[in-house]
Amino acid sequence: MVTVPGSLLVEVCVDSVESAVAAVKGGADRLEVCANLGAGGGTTPTLGLVKAVQSAVPDAPLMVMIRPRVGDFLYTKEEVSIMLDDIQSFKGLGNIRGFVVGALTKDGRVDVDIMKLQAIPFCFHRAFDMTRNPLEGIISDPALSDLADIGGISRVLTSGQKFKALEGLPVLQSLFEARQQVVDDAMWGLTIMPGSGVNASTLPSLIKTLLPLGLKEIHMSGGKWIPNGMTFKNYGMGMGSDNDTEWCVYRTQEGEIRKAKDIANAMCVNVTQPLPH
Repeated sequence: MVTVPGSLLVEVCVDSVESAVAAVKGGADRLEVCANLGAGGGTTPTLGLVKAVQSAVPDAPLMVMIRPRVGDFLYTKEEVSIMLDDIQSFKGLGNIRGFVVGALTKDGRVDVDIMKLQAIPFCFHRAFDMTRNPLEGIISDPALSDLADIGGISRVLTSGQKFKALEGLPVLQSLFEARQQVVDDAMWGLTIMPGSGVNASTLPSLIKTLLPLGLKEIHMSGGKWIPNGMTFKNYGMGMGSDNDTEWCVYRTQEGEIRKAKDIANAMCVNVTQPLPH
């Protein structure tokens, strides 16, 4: 038998002070702070942004994204040096729970050597979804021995190697089942955290399938592009964004976080369920 938690931890990724405040008001339990969230999937935020978020929501636990650029996760020595320097800068702020990092080799495996250099604790982010095989990539043998050598991994953020977590539900289910077999909670506490396309509409299906397998946390943005108040718009000019987002900013919506949190609370009442076969 397994006792499922009374609620899920809801982590919200944000790239502005406004989004951080909205997420916390909506019930977020933890924030992932990044930059360029709506375009490129998130990169390393500025030191100024993280300080401003700490000031605006001082009681919110913060994870900080460490990703020097958009694109793939094959990094040069220079990029790794930038990542390590950024980590040291953020550590100087204090009260940072951990970092969100991921690096791969050119053949699509976890880059163990680079990951050993990173700060702990950390979340291995959706670079996981770009690995050759999700079960081979970080959870099951032979990569489990590599994971043991790395140490410090608190969670893995994944959509099940699909664009959206609901589409990757069969893979997510396999990951949770594999985790039950190979991870000793007393030693590891490694968490599989579904993310991408997680919202009030998709959350019930994710919870129904994954809660009995040990689901503890979810990751979402609850955001959308909204107009930013520009009255003059030079439609003959652009900065690389598409026409729909050029004059907008990406903002977390407090109501979206609250709806997801309410669903999580309603579906995760303390109950005891049989372990799946």
